[in-house]
Amino acid sequence: MAYVRDTQLTWPLLVDHDRRLYHGYGMEHGSVWDIYGPASTWSYLKLFAHGRRPRLPGSDVHQLGGDVLIDPAGIVQLHHVGKGPADRPSVASLLGRVQT
Repeated sequence: MAYVRDTQLTWPLLVDHDRRLYHGYGMEHGSVWDIYGPASTWSYLKLFAHGRRPRLPGSDVHQLGGDVLIDPAGIVQLHHVGKGPADRPSVASLLGRVQT
């Protein structure tokens, strides 16, 4: 898988090809405004300002993402459904959930 190769992950990664977990966690398609609105545009402008370029989109640009952290006991510690490409929890908040 290209994502694992590009990020050099060393832990198991669950790939949801059929998007059953996406739907189960309430991550559906976003509207045109969600995907291309001001929040997303601003996020991409900040990337460009820092010399970064966004990756080309995958097969479904309208699929909203999110973050789900599940602890070793199988308990969901974080469930965040994004409202657009720019709506993500901060790294600090994710690490705070993992380190507690």
